[in-house]
Amino acid sequence: MPRPGGNPDIGKYSFKQKYDWDEPCSAKMSLRVPPTLLEQVKQLPNWQEKVRQAMASLVELENISAQETEKNA
Repeated sequence: MPRPGGNPDIGKYSFKQKYDWDEPCSAKMSLRVPPTLLEQVKQLPNWQEKVRQAMASLVELENISAQETEKNA
């Protein structure tokens, strides 16, 4: 129940997930990279999501590679 005097249209302004992930992007990761690389990455538009997608692709590629290795063994 909303508080008395609150915004009756709060549903219009509630949080909407910006990207299409199955779970929230709430975990933090620290990674050391050369300063020039960091500056280049930060110049990319929407760089955070691009890095997330690249990491997900890398993990998927590694999983596929591991499955193929198990099949051939």
